Amino acid sequence: MEQEFHRIRRLPPYVFAEVNRMKARARAAGEDIIDFGMGNPDQPTPQHIVDKLCETANNPKTHAYSNSRGIPGLRKALSAYYERRWDVSIDPETECIVTLGSKEGLANLASAITSPGDVILVPNPSYPIHQFGFIIAGAAVRNVPVSTGEEFFESLERAVNHSVPKPSLLVINYPNNPTAEIADLAFYEAVVDYCRHHGIYVLSDVAYSEIYFDDNPPPSMLQVKGAKDICVEFTSMSKTYNMPGWRIGFAAGNPHLIAALTRIKSYLDYGAFTPIQVAAAAALNGPQDCVDAIRALYKERRDVLIDGLGAAGWDVPSPPATMFAWAPLPPAFAHLGSLEFSKLLLREAQVAVSPGIGFGEHGDGHVRLALVENEHRSRQAIRSIKKFMNNYQDVLEDAEKRRAGSP
Repeated sequence: MEQEFHRIRRLPPYVFAEVNRMKARARAAGEDIIDFGMGNPDQPTPQHIVDKLCETANNPKTHAYSNSRGIPGLRKALSAYYERRWDVSIDPETECIVTLGSKEGLANLASAITSPGDVILVPNPSYPIHQFGFIIAGAAVRNVPVSTGEEFFESLERAVNHSVPKPSLLVINYPNNPTAEIADLAFYEAVVDYCRHHGIYVLSDVAYSEIYFDDNPPPSMLQVKGAKDICVEFTSMSKTYNMPGWRIGFAAGNPHLIAALTRIKSYLDYGAFTPIQVAAAAALNGPQDCVDAIRALYKERRDVLIDGLGAAGWDVPSPPATMFAWAPLPPAFAHLGSLEFSKLLLREAQVAVSPGIGFGEHGDGHVRLALVENEHRSRQAIRSIKKFMNNYQDVLEDAEKRRAGSP
């Protein structure tokens, strides 16, 4: 017997799966694929963090069930980080919680606070969990632009005036994945002012707050006076400390939302493995030169990739933050859409990227490139892309024949 499951029916086919299957087939055939697709850091976790993990794991007492909301030492370390980084006071008992990566935290908060039919405002394009965490929980999602200008607030006003029921929560993400757009404190102040007035909670994702390339570190929404009345902020160890597989993240801010997440997590997990939490505390409390080095590496890779693509005839804006470049489709290929272009680039140039349609329909004119290949590999990819661009007429003609099934 096979049944259709309601929540699964609400999820579209995973766009990235088709590109991933193509990558797997190409590699199985012996092709060397240069992969800018997934934002998976390629550098090792800093050694002092690994050492603390090993030291703690050697103590058999740490192999018991842990604390669902995070061990006290890690919550205190996060509180100290907010104080040091943003001059924001976070109560480690009531205003923060440790999550199994920010993705799990976002999904569980959505489950905790969403009722079927609630209207949630989510940027488009956006990281998929921002939208689908709430869709899985039964919400109706309404899109707002990623822009931090008047367009954003006009969209917010339309949503409040024309949604039934009125929106209950707004999701924002700066520095943004996938677009790399950044926000300033004035934008956050305006968002807090508007959402407090209309009784709308705000979920702010700042997972890329430490990956920036100028002299102005991205702000936190919690710096705004009164933000804790409505806002919870998610961050992660994954990109800042090259710890993606460790699955450690945090939520901080509004005590009511933190309590809701704490309660639902108490039914779902026993927290991350204690040695991982101890090592994460060592990362936050320890020397931060490793973070500076990670940031510098991404900046070097960004410059090599953006300059090289420009010389190859593909003009891509230089991202001010994150580990991604948000690349508009080259004009000659724009009619294909992002998925077909990504497949064509993989087949013809052996370069993998993420199709923008995977981040929402408003991303379809772009692809996302992750800065996860070293400079040598990036230059190799640029050479292949330049050849691909120079032969675009033949490439497109061949692609049309393939689609038509011609020999």
